[in-house]
Amino acid sequence: MLKKTLLLENKASVSVKNLQLVIKTDLKESTIPIEDIGFLVIDNIEIYISVPAMNLLIENNTALIVCSNNHLPNGMFLNLNSHHIQQEIFRNQIEASLPLKKQLWQFTIIEKIRNQGILLEKITGKKNQFEFLAGKVLSGDTTNMEGVAASQYWKAFFEIDFKRERYGNYPNNFLNYGYAILRAATARALSGSGLLNTLGIHHKSKYNAFALADDIMEPFRPIVDEKVYEIMQQYDEQELNTVLKAELLNILTRTVYFKDEKSPLMVALQKTASSLQQCYTGERKKIKYPKLWT
Repeated sequence: MLKKTLLLENKASVSVKNLQLVIKTDLKESTIPIEDIGFLVIDNIEIYISVPAMNLLIENNTALIVCSNNHLPNGMFLNLNSHHIQQEIFRNQIEASLPLKKQLWQFTIIEKIRNQGILLEKITGKKNQFEFLAGKVLSGDTTNMEGVAASQYWKAFFEIDFKRERYGNYPNNFLNYGYAILRAATARALSGSGLLNTLGIHHKSKYNAFALADDIMEPFRPIVDEKVYEIMQQYDEQELNTVLKAELLNILTRTVYFKDEKSPLMVALQKTASSLQQCYTGERKKIKYPKLWT
């Protein structure tokens, strides 16, 4: 079943009754079955959520995302006991060899660069050399072809003068919001497969609690880029508002394509996470990433 994404922006109280999430505002009260919720985004400092509601959401593997004063996702709560053989999966992940992790990162970056090239060609109508760059990625991407591709990608992507920076000018704010949602969705999928988000295959910062999510989301980033490009064509606003946030949240239900089926992104991420778990156990050699376009 496709899970729902809820965005709460107005002052409210959130509680639980009979396995239903109860949302009360000054104007109305609404309920929704907790089992139907995949993502809950809290974007108002005057929202109260009860501990029983938080616990039940987490038990149902809902990603509970909290935004900061600048309205960008700032943190999330995830289920840390979401798989029946959690300890065994953790051990396999921790004991993964360096050659395996380098191979997984190589394949991940190849997929990212290919997706960037396809999207860039769709937007500009011009052929590019990204397939060539993808073919030059070595084990562990030791020559940083990811960086080479990124430099060319962002120079050609927008019609405006643009520099991709975390705290940079518009449309960095749109990209940041979309990436944060994608990161949360990836972390939720990895947690649901029993994997430890803190332990990445490439990202290693001791300050990063979601290093594995940052690794696995890389090939999916062009989905956010595409959505931001579409928003810029349709809207004049340069600041995030409710409509634009809803547009960006829609990436979670965007269709992607596996060899023999199509799938919403949030479901595809679960398949990708499961395949990574199988790579750690030796059942697979490659992560199962979908095609983003047919």
